[in-house]
Amino acid sequence: MPNIKQQEKRVRQAARQRQENLRWRSTAKTLMRRLREAVDEGDAKQTGTRHAELVRWLDKAVSHGALHKNTVGRRKAQAARLVAGERDST
Repeated sequence: MPNIKQQEKRVRQAARQRQENLRWRSTAKTLMRRLREAVDEGDAKQTGTRHAELVRWLDKAVSHGALHKNTVGRRKAQAARLVAGERDST
């Protein structure tokens, strides 16, 4: 534990930021799982809705700085391939 006041504050801030970033990452994974389930069920309307929801969430994650733009680009491409009918290894 730091013994300098500013460093104590940085530890608190880092913990808070870590929790916020964890929320963005976890929700993105959940939305991707829901998209996969919708694709597996074959429901086109549900798939479209889930895909739009995932893309919107990923774009917000980039704008908040929680995820890197290349990571989001890769995940959006994976989702698009999934919706198009191609199965990837993930």
